[in-house]
Amino acid sequence: MKTRWLSLSVLALLCCTTGASAKEWKELRFGVNPSYPPFESTTADGGVQGFGVDLGNAICAELKVKCVWVSNDFDGLIPALKAGKFDAIESSMTVTDARKKQIDFTDRLYAGPTAIVTRKDSGLLPTAESLQGKTIGYMQGTIQETYAKAKLAPGGVKLRAYQNQDQVYADLVFGRLDASIQDKMQAQMSFLTSPQGADFKNSEGISDPLVPSDIAIGVRKDNEELKGMLNTAIKALHDKGIYAQIQQKHFGDLDLYNY
Repeated sequence: MKTRWLSLSVLALLCCTTGASAKEWKELRFGVNPSYPPFESTTADGGVQGFGVDLGNAICAELKVKCVWVSNDFDGLIPALKAGKFDAIESSMTVTDARKKQIDFTDRLYAGPTAIVTRKDSGLLPTAESLQGKTIGYMQGTIQETYAKAKLAPGGVKLRAYQNQDQVYADLVFGRLDASIQDKMQAQMSFLTSPQGADFKNSEGISDPLVPSDIAIGVRKDNEELKGMLNTAIKALHDKGIYAQIQQKHFGDLDLYNY
């Protein structure tokens, strides 16, 4: 009799443990820095919009969960993710070796090469030699900051960090900066096509291991379940043509996945 009751108790415990191990996802909280149009930006009513936001919402729809967007400064996204403020980062975050030491990433969402923006008549090139003595700005916490500190500052380039990308462009227009460094497509779509950006141009993409181009969703290292769910949803968006529709809406015929 004692053996039977022990077996039943163990069985009940196993059932409870199994049920608790798989989380029932009803909502998915994405951390985002909404100051990087056309990928992520703030709407007039305080919401978020952009290519990355539309992809995130489509992923939530595929997973049949509610999307919740949590705004955060870019350089604080990884600490906030690790602290549990949200479930994942969907904010134009490039996959780097340094970041992979802290968090994990999904499969690629899209590609984003790095470039500098200068005045059309400046003659400046994206090299330390050309930019020597000049001041270049960037959004803090980005791979562009890492690159600028490692490759430009030693060559005599002056660096200036900003909290968001709009501040970078504002100082570029007012002449406080000689150049800015950021995602090439972000600059093209949000600044260079605006009246304020009419006198400026993009450089060629910078080829360097410090500025890789793969952009993905960041997740905590202990969350293999969520990573698998997100990868399945990303694949489904491609298979069903939803990714192509969202890409067409924001970028026309440009293939941003292989950009």
